[in-house]
Amino acid sequence: MTDHPASSTPEVNHARLHKAIRQRLESLKRAGLTHLPSTPEITSVAPSLVSTSGSNPGESDPIAAPAVLTTQTNPVTEPDSTAPTEPTPDTSMPNQQQIQLDVIAKEVAACSACQELADTRNLTVFGVGNPNARLVFYGEAPGADEDRQGEPFVGRAGKKLNEIIQAMGIQREDVYILNTIKCRPPGNRNPSPEEQENCSGFLKRQLEIIQPEYIVCLGAVAAKSFLQVTTAIGELRGTFHMQNEIKVLCTYHPAYILRNPAKKRDVWEDIKFLMRDMGLTIPKQYL
Repeated sequence: MTDHPASSTPEVNHARLHKAIRQRLESLKRAGLTHLPSTPEITSVAPSLVSTSGSNPGESDPIAAPAVLTTQTNPVTEPDSTAPTEPTPDTSMPNQQQIQLDVIAKEVAACSACQELADTRNLTVFGVGNPNARLVFYGEAPGADEDRQGEPFVGRAGKKLNEIIQAMGIQREDVYILNTIKCRPPGNRNPSPEEQENCSGFLKRQLEIIQPEYIVCLGAVAAKSFLQVTTAIGELRGTFHMQNEIKVLCTYHPAYILRNPAKKRDVWEDIKFLMRDMGLTIPKQYL
């Protein structure tokens, strides 16, 4: 009777099984696996791991490593990069900034610091746009259309501003738009210094969150209020005024160029000056 070769003895089979399992576990560890089921049932797969027939000393038996954990054992498999995963919370700055802006917007909606404005407004007009915008357009005060819709620059002047933005090769959604105050003054009068002061805290917090590189003040009221100067808008144009590391450019209000179409050229010169500094391509013709 011929003895079985040493490679097929139970002791050797057990050693091979142990080695196969160890290699499999090491492979899973390299793939990022850190835990296994607490009570895996692996006895049923032992025969499939080692070939006991036709084995000769020095030959490598076929080892089905993936079968170490079968479907009977609630197997742990390698991560599948194509499988859907549980979405993780988005902590990118734009989303976090919008959340912070929404908090301030709720405070604005409840504000009654300017009693006359609080009594006569329909909606507060907080601001709109990209909370991570490089560029902010800063207007005077909400008008009748803005008061009804709760959004700045939605009337005729808003359409003209949209044309200016599009002429720059960008979209309204790329910038942020706000005003000196958040409520419409009765009769569309200019906001008083006291009203501007009452809203200044909201404005400061908005800009601290958005952190724009550029602000375009639209019109004399916005320019004088933001820069805290009494200089005429015509003298403030054509250059940047630095405010807390923000480049501030002053130009005429869109409503003004609707009344004085000849001033459109001046506004476009101001916008081209801005675009060159922003690194934007300047079109040959505006509108």
